[in-house]
Amino acid sequence: MIEHKPTGPIDQITYAFSRITIWGAAFIVAIMFYEVVMRYVFFQPTLWVNEMSLWAGGMIYATAGLYAMQQRSHIRIYVIYDMAPQWLRQVFDVISMLCTSIFVFAVLWGGFGEAVAKFKRWEAFGTAWDPPIPATDKPLLLITLFFLVLQGISNLIRDWPSVAWVRKLFDVVAGVTVIVLAVWALPMLFPPAEAEFAVPTQWRICIAVLLLAAIFYAVKGLWKDFNVTPEPYSENHDPSAEFDLPDSVMAQRPDQTNAQR
Repeated sequence: MIEHKPTGPIDQITYAFSRITIWGAAFIVAIMFYEVVMRYVFFQPTLWVNEMSLWAGGMIYATAGLYAMQQRSHIRIYVIYDMAPQWLRQVFDVISMLCTSIFVFAVLWGGFGEAVAKFKRWEAFGTAWDPPIPATDKPLLLITLFFLVLQGISNLIRDWPSVAWVRKLFDVVAGVTVIVLAVWALPMLFPPAEAEFAVPTQWRICIAVLLLAAIFYAVKGLWKDFNVTPEPYSENHDPSAEFDLPDSVMAQRPDQTNAQR
């Protein structure tokens, strides 16, 4: 698969944080290998490996869909879509985005209070190792869904592609929204001492760093791509077209004719 580079503030944020989670699978394999060695070689099984793998796997599962949306690699059924003219495809895309937005709004509306409560009391898993899986995964899921809607709208605007001022307006609104929400959330991580807030200090610092990174990449997306007109994206494009392949290589491809070259 050819990885599509980010264009715009939302793409920049999605792409940047995908570089972190992309190593999650390797991390899970490594700790599972450690568990096997400790259990069957040294006869000292761990308490934490199984739950750590569940914890990391949940985070990867939640954020993988966002990256798939940015890369346009999510599952779609094209039987009717490919037969439709371009204007009808645009209608289908808009309807799909509306359905996604309604679903995400309902989940955010219904789950926001519970997610905040779990996070503030740093709710744990209730096992021997007792990791704070509910306190972290529930807020992460809602945050991911919020970015999923922004990413879907960004894709819709760029793939068809819209006039420049529409794209620029969305970039400004989306980028500023992310920056404002991150700035609003930063002081909430460090409330007064008398406030009921059970989140450990090291976790507050890590989350603050992530919020600052989101601000940085939102600004970077606005600065870097604000005046760039993206190329129309095609679901069924030829990946080799993205490279300057020599004629000797192209001649060996049976699906390429002289007319295509």
